[in-house]
Amino acid sequence: MERITISLDGDLATAFDALIAERGYRNRSEAMRDLLRAELERARGGRDDGAFCIAALSYVYNHHERELAERLTGIQHRHHDLTVSTLHAHLDHDNCLECTVLRGPSAEVRRFADALVAERGVRHGSLNLISAEVARGGHSHGEAPVYRRGGAGPHVHYRPRS
Repeated sequence: MERITISLDGDLATAFDALIAERGYRNRSEAMRDLLRAELERARGGRDDGAFCIAALSYVYNHHERELAERLTGIQHRHHDLTVSTLHAHLDHDNCLECTVLRGPSAEVRRFADALVAERGVRHGSLNLISAEVARGGHSHGEAPVYRRGGAGPHVHYRPRS
């Protein structure tokens, strides 16, 4: 671990300490590491379309909107190689929240998310994308069979970049 020192004016230090307390950090170092990771990820995500990612896409939509649920499901099926899982929750009599876990090439994940959120009737769409390294598995996870896209061969792990 490398140690760095920073200087903050009094108001900024007070505001940072309030944020630390609000979020439940035990110390400034843990909070600073998380802030740096988030900013580095944001910067990397804006320029690294050739990389792979894992992502969470969340959006709210009115399920009464004409054929919207079917259109959303169709988009997910057309991109089944990116879609890992979707959670569906009923918010009230009209609105649903869906959270979809995605993985794959960053540019493709962004295009998928943009297309889904752009559907008429979808509101409050948000993509949280985390850059990942792809590691080909050459190891076993025990006796259980491993099911994967593409049939036989080593499976793929997506490891978040630090």
